[in-house]
Amino acid sequence: MDLGLTSRPRRRPSLTPMIDVVFLLLVFFMLASRFGMDQVVEMPIASGGGDASGAPKLVDILPEELRLNGISLPLDRLVAELKTLVETPQDTIVLRSLDEANVQRIIAVSEALQAAGFKALVLVE
Repeated sequence: MDLGLTSRPRRRPSLTPMIDVVFLLLVFFMLASRFGMDQVVEMPIASGGGDASGAPKLVDILPEELRLNGISLPLDRLVAELKTLVETPQDTIVLRSLDEANVQRIIAVSEALQAAGFKALVLVE
């Protein structure tokens, strides 16, 4: 009893379209990413004791606040107060990150201090 139905051999699906999509995504993400935007931050990390002179200069960096020796200050007043505490631009200023302040915040504060003329910034954990 032949109903006219013949079984054809099954074709295997082609992987070419999938490979094309993968390569298109790869090219897209390579072109969309930003290359060469890395910035090197040269800041020593304190690992041991050292010589400190003059009044203490500890800057606590919090996500929404800055503190100089425990006193909350905005960035512009922080710079002004630090200028009264340092004897020379080479005096060490200690930066400490608290309450999960992000790296961008630490870099912004350190760049502002460097722009104000402070040369010796030390980051502690």
